[in-house]
Amino acid sequence: MTQHDDLLQRLDELNAIGIALSSERDINHLLESILIAAKRITNADAGTLYLVEPEQQVIRFEIMRTDSLGIAMGGTTGEPIPFYPVHMIDKGGRPNVSMVVAYVALHDKTVNIADAYTADGFDFSGTKNFDKKTGYRSTSFLAVPMKNHENEIIGVLQLINALDRKSGEIIAFTQEDEHLLESLASQAAIALTNRRLIQQLEDLFESFISLINTAIDDKSPYTGGHCARVPILTMMLAEASCRAGQGSPLHGLAMSDLKKHELKIAALLHDCGKITTPVHVVDKSTKLHTLLDRIHLLDTRFEVLKRDAEIAMLKGEMNAADCGARLKQLDDDREFLRRCNIGSEKMSEADQARVRGIASYRWRNEAGVQCDFLNADELENLTIPFGTLTGAERQVINHHIDVTIKMLESLPWPKHLKNVPEYAGGHHERMDGKGYPRGLTREQMSVQARMMGIADIFEALTAKDRPYKKGKTLTESLAILGNFKLNGHIDPDLFDIFVREKVYLNYARQFLDREQIDAVDESQIPGYTP
Repeated sequence: MTQHDDLLQRLDELNAIGIALSSERDINHLLESILIAAKRITNADAGTLYLVEPEQQVIRFEIMRTDSLGIAMGGTTGEPIPFYPVHMIDKGGRPNVSMVVAYVALHDKTVNIADAYTADGFDFSGTKNFDKKTGYRSTSFLAVPMKNHENEIIGVLQLINALDRKSGEIIAFTQEDEHLLESLASQAAIALTNRRLIQQLEDLFESFISLINTAIDDKSPYTGGHCARVPILTMMLAEASCRAGQGSPLHGLAMSDLKKHELKIAALLHDCGKITTPVHVVDKSTKLHTLLDRIHLLDTRFEVLKRDAEIAMLKGEMNAADCGARLKQLDDDREFLRRCNIGSEKMSEADQARVRGIASYRWRNEAGVQCDFLNADELENLTIPFGTLTGAERQVINHHIDVTIKMLESLPWPKHLKNVPEYAGGHHERMDGKGYPRGLTREQMSVQARMMGIADIFEALTAKDRPYKKGKTLTESLAILGNFKLNGHIDPDLFDIFVREKVYLNYARQFLDREQIDAVDESQIPGYTP
């Protein structure tokens, strides 16, 4: 091959490298690709990629490779580089022009040295110490600056020991090597800067999401914890689903890093609509709670009725025994309403009937008007059969998903995040089409939205920071989820993976109290198929 043909081949390779660099998303892979490409087109035995940290005025070792010594450090290797950064300013406050990489970064100039041991003007004491310890012979050097679109030096590429392509002997880097490496460094700097800008924008976007969740957290600490935990549990289930073995309906499910990132974003935003939900509904810890717990108003009314009974006795309208019985009945009724006010998973019909009986007591209000002991709103709240929310309040809570969908669908999502509204907006749907807000069936939903549905329910069942209930144990929570599988509420295949892959246990070890993590007999979980 002639020198001309060799140069043309290396130019073609340079173009291919440029295309490859522009498509690389991971910064560590990108940096490695830059250094490996630089070594390949110059046929260098060793090289180091440095990144400039302008605020600290240092140049940091990022990637190191020496083929003949089998050295590979930094980047994806996981092997840390044990060398201190190169200072751009010396102890006297002057530019550090004695070190090659510092000189290149400070002066924006390429340095090509045929033999480090005979070169003047630079300090190669560190290089010589390295050679002495390893038996290496650092001879030819080529260092070029990496400059971004704003003309800032962001790094330095330094190659060591160009090898003759025929004999393998160490030779000096040629002028063609200089030009090719300068061209590669320019492309690499642009690719790296673009990747950093994209990363910064992604970080900024996730920070805005955290900002929304922080606002919800400040408004309601209960919802805030939920917003933080559901994404973690969702991703645990996603990873487990991707591991599904032969025989599983989800075998072969594959999610790229981009798809996982999309799901994570959706999970982080799945309750963003709650930022509009009134706090007294979100945090309603008792049935009579609005801006305050109105149970204390009932305490006052009971005192009024007790006073009326005592007055009636003093007037001779009631004997002492009947008065005592009346006072005891009122005390019992007060304690009963206090218990009812706390809320529970199920209020019996008998208890609801007793509340209605108390509601019909008559008392004279602050205006001196005779009226029922409980008004219509108080009666409705105190007879709530499940939890602490009325039907109207549940609609207010449920409306958050409509707001979430409206908010998310209004955003100009890039292609790799276009499914975020669908994933986030489907976590209250049911497999049988009886969910909300759109009544979708299993076939109409993505597997990612179905994952979020399970994560959302399990987190709510086990959460220990709700104002109206204690966190359930694993056995209790899995039994409820199992019944949800049987009645068409949640995806059956995902539930089986959730149990089989011990997703529930991995989550519990991070977030549940010790007393919640009981011994689970998976064979007794309703609907579970091992």
